[in-house]
Amino acid sequence: MTQQLLRSEYHKHLELGKKLMKIKDYKTAFYHFENAHILGQKHLWKHTVSHYWMLILGIKTKNSKEIVGQIFRILASLLFTLIWVPKGNTGGTNISSMKEIPIRKELKQYFRE
Repeated sequence: MTQQLLRSEYHKHLELGKKLMKIKDYKTAFYHFENAHILGQKHLWKHTVSHYWMLILGIKTKNSKEIVGQIFRILASLLFTLIWVPKGNTGGTNISSMKEIPIRKELKQYFRE
């Protein structure tokens, strides 16, 4: 799988999340932001941007746990992305930021095992 396809899929999920957020389908939007997080978590900017959009969604939904959690995760992504990231982690505050989890079935094709 080429980096170009991975990058394209990352942007696809990010844009889907933004569109769904505009029509207030927050649950599905968050799912796509999680997919963007999984796809971009090894790249500093993409990783941080996925957390930024989760923060924006937290603000829109007035979810204080997500707001505070994403602020910390944005800082952590800036500090640790190039050192270590937990593979498959979806990036939301409903999952420990240190927990590795299996890559979602629909995203496995974008990762070399």
